[in-house]
Formats: sequence, C-alpha cells, structure tokens
Amino acid sequence: MHYIHILLGGSIHEQSCSRPYRSCCRRRTLAVARPGRPQPQAWHLLAIFVATILGFILQPLPIGSVAFISITFTALAGVLKPAEALSGFSNTTIWLIVAAFLFAKGFIKTGLGRRIAYMLIRAIGDSTLKLGYTLALSDLIISPATPSNTARAGGILFPIVRSLSTAFGSEPGPTARKVGAFLMQTEYQANTITSAMFMTSMAGNPLIALLAAKTLNIQISWGLWALAAAVPGLISLLVVPYFLYKFYPPEITKTPEAKTLAAEELAKMGPMSWGEKIVALVFVGALALWSTSQYTKLDATVVAMLGVAVMMITKVLEWKDILDEKGAWDTMVWMGSLIGLADYLSKLGFIPWFAKTVSAGIAGIPWIQAFFVLLVVYMYAHYGFASLVAHITAMYAAFASVAVAAGAPAYLVALALAFMSNLCMSLTHYAAGPAPIYFGAGYIDQGTWWKLGFIISVINMVIWVGIGAIWWKVLGLW
Repeated sequence: MHYIHILLGGSIHEQSCSRPYRSCCRRRTLAVARPGRPQPQAWHLLAIFVATILGFILQPLPIGSVAFISITFTALAGVLKPAEALSGFSNTTIWLIVAAFLFAKGFIKTGLGRRIAYMLIRAIGDSTLKLGYTLALSDLIISPATPSNTARAGGILFPIVRSLSTAFGSEPGPTARKVGAFLMQTEYQANTITSAMFMTSMAGNPLIALLAAKTLNIQISWGLWALAAAVPGLISLLVVPYFLYKFYPPEITKTPEAKTLAAEELAKMGPMSWGEKIVALVFVGALALWSTSQYTKLDATVVAMLGVAVMMITKVLEWKDILDEKGAWDTMVWMGSLIGLADYLSKLGFIPWFAKTVSAGIAGIPWIQAFFVLLVVYMYAHYGFASLVAHITAMYAAFASVAVAAGAPAYLVALALAFMSNLCMSLTHYAAGPAPIYFGAGYIDQGTWWKLGFIISVINMVIWVGIGAIWWKVLGLW
C-alpha cells in the first residue's frame, strides 16, 4: 500500500493505492504533469475522424461506404472497442431520422404531398407572387415529415414547379424569365428556410441536436427547435419571395391559368385515397405529440416510430417499402458511424481541450464580437462544401465549443449555428441535394444564382440572428 497525489481543481489530493507503485504512478504522474491534455487515443481518433470528413467532402466512395470503412478501421486498429465504435447505432436520434424518412415515403407514395400543393395553388395561385408563396407554404406544411429536403424539394415540388413553368410558356433560355426562373429560385430558397425550421426537416438537424447535447450539455427537443425557429422562419418565408419578386421579377405577374392547371391535376388524382387519409391523420397526430412532449413525456423517436407502425398496420406502407427506402438506411449507416466517433472524441477529452485552447487565444475579446465572427465564418465556409452534413460534422462542435468558451450563451450558440447550418445552402448551385436539381433545370445561370444566394444569405442572417436572438431572449433561452 502506498499513496499517490493527484491534482484536482488546483488542489493536491492524497489517495491510497494497492497496485505496484511503478505500474500505477507512472501513468498518474503523466496525468498530473499535463492536466487537461487529451489522451493519445483521442488524437488517433481525431485523425480517423478528420479522414472521414475529408472522405465525405471529396467522396472517392459514397459517404456510407466511407463511414463503414472508418468505423471498421477504428475497431481494427484498437482505437475503440467494437462496441464503442458501433455505439452510434443505438442512439435514438438515428431511429428518429429513419422513421422520419419513412414518413416521407408515405407522403410520396400516396401522393398526399402533391395534393396539398395543388390544393393551395387552386385556392390562391392567381398571381406569380402568390404562386411563389404557395410553393413556400406547401414546402412548409410537409417539411416536418420529410427529413430529406432533396425528396421534398426535388421529388414532390420540383415536378409541380416545372409543370407550372411550362404551362406559361416559360422554358430554359429566352423565355426563362417569364415565370420559370422566379419560381425555381423561390422554391429553392423556401426549401432552404423550411430545412432550418424543424428538427425533422433536414437529415443533419438531429445530428446538430445530438452534438449540442454532447458538446454543450444542453437539450434541444423537437418542440423547442420548432418554437425557436417559428418567428424568424415565418418572417423569412414572407420576406424572401417578395425580395425575389422585386429584385428578380418575373415577366408574367398574373397567373389565372395556374388555378385551372391545379384543378385539372386534382381531378386526375380523384378523391383522397384511404392511404392519403391515414398519412394525413398520422402526420397531424405526430405533430401534436411532438409539440406536446413536455406534457406527455413521449420521446420524439417513439412518436415517429408509432406513426410508421400505424402506416404499416393499415398497409399504407408495406415491408417492401421500408426496405426500398434507401435514403433511410444510407443515412443510418453514415450518421450512426459519425455519432459514435464524435461521442468518443468528447469522452476522450479532445473537444473540451480544443475549446479551452482556442478560447485562450481569443481571451479579452467581447463574446458578442467573437461569436459574430465565428458565425460569419461558419456560414460562408459552406462555399467549400457540397453537403450540409459534411459541413455540420466538420465544424459545428468545434465552433460551438469555442463560442461558448468565449462567453456566449449556450442556447444562443447552439440555435444560431444550427439554423446557419441550413441557411448556408442558399449560397451555391452545389450547396445541398436540391441545388443541382433546380440549377440543372437551366432557368438560372451560375452567376445569377450565386449573386441571389449571397444576398439572401445576408437577409436570412439578419432575420435569424437579429430578430431570432430577440425572440430567443423572450423565450428565456439565454
């Protein structure tokens, strides 16, 4: 029996130890000599994590393959035990995403998403500006149940936008500015906003909530996310289409034919099917349960899984549909891998050490200035990314840690960076999955796309960070 001395919080504590002195105290002495330093294991894991992110960005293989190889190598090299490397797949956030993808499958399979859009167009689509708002509203309504913003903007709404453009004789080329260019850009930018408004409206959002919990020790529920985004999101949805209408105006301003087109499409679809009614009821029920979770104590993942179970019981979705939803399982593989790696980076001490080290470098700078600089850098770094998820994975935890270490309130940091993680997709024609679809339609040239995207990014930042911060203050979040 001997005694060792351990440095804790600046004080020396004496502790008895029955292990051989030489094998015990050599390691403890190192820990005391270099307090706060990450373990060597953390640096090895960091190298794998960085390589994974580079793989996501450069994509020599699909990101699911990159993630699978990464966790395999992590376990093979002994950096993490197999159970630790695979721990991300047991996270409830993963299953929330899978269930939300299956919700979207129900919307697309039954045609409910298209019906909602055409009903809105038939009701209020008699001018080009109203059409823009109608598309934005359609996107907003279905966004809580479609975590793939590509499926929402590309699979559900793009065919409608393309049909409307053709109906008014607006095709790529000389006639693009009749209505097509305006509608394409309006729906894309609306999708950017709605992606930020719900935890389940973009696949990377649940990852953000998880990183905020692991890095900042704060919990962002589905209801809290939606409430925090409600005011800035609705303001953006009002401002951005009107800005485009004035700054990038369509040549045709009156569109009575749109109502006729929508009525014809609805006639072809016929009355609501049994499947559509079930999906609508499940969707409304899920929204009600998600938004009242503070009272019901029902976990968001359980609610989503319940909705999918109801759709399977009623045979709206068959097991073959579940298996065919490749987006859900692809997302599960790469996000589960990342969650496992990111979780152990924090547990092994790298994230706290990084935040402390960087914050020491910005000591003396008021947190407001430091946070604003970090926010701007985070937003416009997306010029170098072709994936929102890769951007989030590479930068969110580090930037959030540094901002909080500089003195910024944790919820303000978590929410502002979360929303910028989506709003940055306004910038380029490769920023996110929907971008190549709408840019590839040929209505808008690259220079115009980038110019409009940059201006709208500034508008959104002013609304979401300026007005949003005031709203979050009212909510008592900081």
